[in-house]
Amino acid sequence: MTRFQDRVAIVTGAGAPDGIGAAVARALVEEGARVVLGAMSERVHQRAAELGPAAVGVVADLTVDGAANALVQAALERWDRIDVLVNNAGMTSVTSGWDAADDVARLSLTGWNAALARNLTTSFLMCRAVTPTMTAAGYGRIVSIGSTTGTVNAMPGQATYTAAKAGLVGLSRALALETVGNGVTVNVVAPGYVTTGSQLEFEAAAAAAGPFGRSGTPDEIAACVLFLAHESASFVTGSVLVADGGHGLPETWPRP
Repeated sequence: MTRFQDRVAIVTGAGAPDGIGAAVARALVEEGARVVLGAMSERVHQRAAELGPAAVGVVADLTVDGAANALVQAALERWDRIDVLVNNAGMTSVTSGWDAADDVARLSLTGWNAALARNLTTSFLMCRAVTPTMTAAGYGRIVSIGSTTGTVNAMPGQATYTAAKAGLVGLSRALALETVGNGVTVNVVAPGYVTTGSQLEFEAAAAAAGPFGRSGTPDEIAACVLFLAHESASFVTGSVLVADGGHGLPETWPRP
């Protein structure tokens, strides 16, 4: 399949071998795209090597102002275009660890700021960096990986992550309106529980007790991303595609 032949994509948070970012990058390359992979550690170069000459890795801390330009520059210098941005950076990393997890009354400002920087500011800075190139070209697809947390539900003790993912939807909708006349669409994929190396035991158990009886896979989330990232999704912008196996549907489960 060559749905993305000659397209150039940037995928952030693509260092983990079993993560959503790596799955998205792999799916894009399999369909003809060339991809710049971003992550905070050197393992991103291994992910790029696994994909061959159609991929290049860039180590960058996207919470730092200006770091996003390194990924943009890599795409433009190597392939002279940017068609797709997939914002996947966030939640946890091998260099910065997990988000602060505590009730609001006990959260430190430092923990709050760090979590928002990782889960929201990274996407803002990447969007800001690619938008001029996309609008000048008259074409672009921006897809951010959100979560059902903050979009359709919340968890106690997770105010930082919940607020950041809710903010990601707001950011995407505002940018969608700002770019709607320039051939650029901006959307969010909101996964539920997904089997990755960072999935916690209670998350896997909750997914197993839900309607589907299992967690989603990174490849299933990647399929949702590729739908929104393709040129055929030209009439979809400012939307949230929830991919949770129906976990958020029932008031009670199992069925009474």
